[in-house]
Amino acid sequence: RSHCRVVCVCVFLGLVYCPDRCECQHPQHLMCTNRGLRAVPKPAARVSEEALVFSLGGNFIGNISAFDFTRYSNLVRLNLQYNQIQTIQPKAFEKLSKLEELYLGHNLLSHIPAGTFQPLKKLTILYGNNNEMKKITPELFANLDNLVKLRLDGNSLEVLQDSVFKSLTSLHYLHLEYNQLQHIHRNAFSKLTSLRFLNLAHNKQAAVRSALMFSQLRALTTLLLSENQIQHVGNHVFQNLKKLSTLSLSNNRISRLDSGALRGLSSLRELLIDGNELEEIPAGILDSLERVEELDFSRNRISQVDPSAFSQLKHLKVLKLKNNMLTSLSGDIFGLNNALYDLDLHGNNWTCDCRLEELKRWMTAAHSQGKLLTVFVQCHHPATLRGKYLDYVNASQLQPLGNLTHLCRSQAGPEESRGGGVLVKVKGEETGGDSRSRPAAEAARRRAKGRQRSNVTSRADPASTSSPSRAGILEKNTTDPNTEPTYTTSTSSTSPVQSGERFDLLRSDQEEALPVITDPCVFNRHFISNVSVDHVTSSTATVYWTTRDHHSHTPGPGPGLDEVHYRILFDRFGTQDRFPRYVYTRGTARSVTLRELSSDVTYMVCVEGVVGGSVCQVAPRDHCAGLVTLPEGLNRGGVLTSDLQLVTVATLAGNAVLLLVIGSVWLGRSLKRRLQRRKSAVHVRHMYSTRRPFRPTMTTASVSADFTSYQSSRPARLSPLEEGDLIEFPCERFMDSNSVRRDSDMQRFSD
Repeated sequence: RSHCRVVCVCVFLGLVYCPDRCECQHPQHLMCTNRGLRAVPKPAARVSEEALVFSLGGNFIGNISAFDFTRYSNLVRLNLQYNQIQTIQPKAFEKLSKLEELYLGHNLLSHIPAGTFQPLKKLTILYGNNNEMKKITPELFANLDNLVKLRLDGNSLEVLQDSVFKSLTSLHYLHLEYNQLQHIHRNAFSKLTSLRFLNLAHNKQAAVRSALMFSQLRALTTLLLSENQIQHVGNHVFQNLKKLSTLSLSNNRISRLDSGALRGLSSLRELLIDGNELEEIPAGILDSLERVEELDFSRNRISQVDPSAFSQLKHLKVLKLKNNMLTSLSGDIFGLNNALYDLDLHGNNWTCDCRLEELKRWMTAAHSQGKLLTVFVQCHHPATLRGKYLDYVNASQLQPLGNLTHLCRSQAGPEESRGGGVLVKVKGEETGGDSRSRPAAEAARRRAKGRQRSNVTSRADPASTSSPSRAGILEKNTTDPNTEPTYTTSTSSTSPVQSGERFDLLRSDQEEALPVITDPCVFNRHFISNVSVDHVTSSTATVYWTTRDHHSHTPGPGPGLDEVHYRILFDRFGTQDRFPRYVYTRGTARSVTLRELSSDVTYMVCVEGVVGGSVCQVAPRDHCAGLVTLPEGLNRGGVLTSDLQLVTVATLAGNAVLLLVIGSVWLGRSLKRRLQRRKSAVHVRHMYSTRRPFRPTMTTASVSADFTSYQSSRPARLSPLEEGDLIEFPCERFMDSNSVRRDSDMQRFSD
């Protein structure tokens, strides 16, 4: 009854305090949203003093009078969004001295009288977004010194006059996007010393020149100036924004940045300047961005980047230069950006010539150390390499084009590759060597190039000779000239090259080539076998294979091709991120040690032949092997392998013995219980029968009484008893002297 009384009282109070056509399930919240109201509903006979929230959104209210909220003096939040409000009387909020949140967004307001918000001394949030206001004045925000967030986006503001926000000393967030702002007074943001977020995107600003415009915003962390019409950014515009973390200048018309345009942004972490008309990134323009982590120069017209443009950016992690007009980049341009892991160079017209050798070397070295995501540098020139990625272009194919020979370095160091790459010096080209050997070496190099060119034209894929290499440098062990050379990957860069040294990839030391198989697919199918992996640790593994004597199986006289080499492909298996890496070896090698693998990862390793600089377009599935690297810190040798095998066998044997013992114990107990049951069970048929007298030795008064009562209670039509009327139950039943239990059991059986 008390519960019913409480419910009735609550319903009664709700009916008394609730305005017409509204719901007031909670006395503190007057819910009048989406009720088709065309005016603020009149208050009930008795207004609840507990009402803190008044929701009137989603109606058709067109006017706010001076008397609509006079009886709601305790309101903390008032929501008038998504109505059709055109006018607000100056004294409409005069009684709402405790109001903290006022939402006027998505209405038809073109003007708000000065002083309308003056009584709202405690107001912290004011939404005036998506209206039709064309002008705001300092008097509109008078006395709002507690305001924290102000939204005026989505209006038609054209001008911000001098000190228009001077009363908002506590303002943290200011939204002015999607207006028509063409002119911002240099002192428009004065007194906003606490402002942290300023959004001026999607306006009509043509330039940012005045150094005073943002000079007082010393607490600002985010400044958005995207989607304007900015063509020029002047010097020292942002010099006082010491705490600025994000600056967006995206999708403007900026064609140049003054040398000091970004000066003072010592805390900037993200600079977005994509979608502009920049043509170059000069030296020193980014040097003041000491802590920048992300730069986006995408979708500009950049054709030139100074080699030292990014040299001071020690914390740079993400750099986007996609969809520009770059054709080449200096190889050491990113040499000092040790934190860089995401480099986007896609969508440029790259010319894959000798000027990209150093860039390729840096990329492969960074890949081998796991510091860089895949970089898509797709060749546009020359035609023979068009559509191929720099990762998959052989260093020997990066030749000078036209009259650009003087731009290429004459001393090309060994290629640093993620999968290794056999880099063989061309004899006779060392500085200071016998000059008579140079013409022969140069002729040999020209013959090799001619053979490679003829081989390229004879295949369907013009770039099938590309030989990507990715896992470090393979170093030849030549301590003993009589022993077979072995190869191992090196994690560090090779030593500097002497002046004048020339290197060629996949080239034999022999002056005259041996006759070999001409088709790499035939070579893979008939001459490579027994691919296996051994000596697996957490970061290394050794791949072995055998090769039949292919010289005796050469189909006819050889065309003068180079000797056969081998390419070892390895990649993570069973993951979505596929990143194949390659190791190249000389023809005499039959094993390769893969290094810098990831711990506890499954890899697939394949061995294939490289014949005349070409590989088979069909992967050699028959010559692949899988491996799983050990967890970090666990290495495995021959002794450890055998120890692990012994431990495994011993464990299995122990488990088998334990299972046998458990099975034996269970079987013994089961048999024991079965024997006990058989001994204790006595069939009633042997103790009692209605067709012969009961055995005297088993007769007791209680038993005869029980069965006398049992037989006497049976219907007469069932007498005399037949064989099927006999019953069975344990003999302990008859030996029980407890009369109570006996009577209850007999009653159950009787039923």
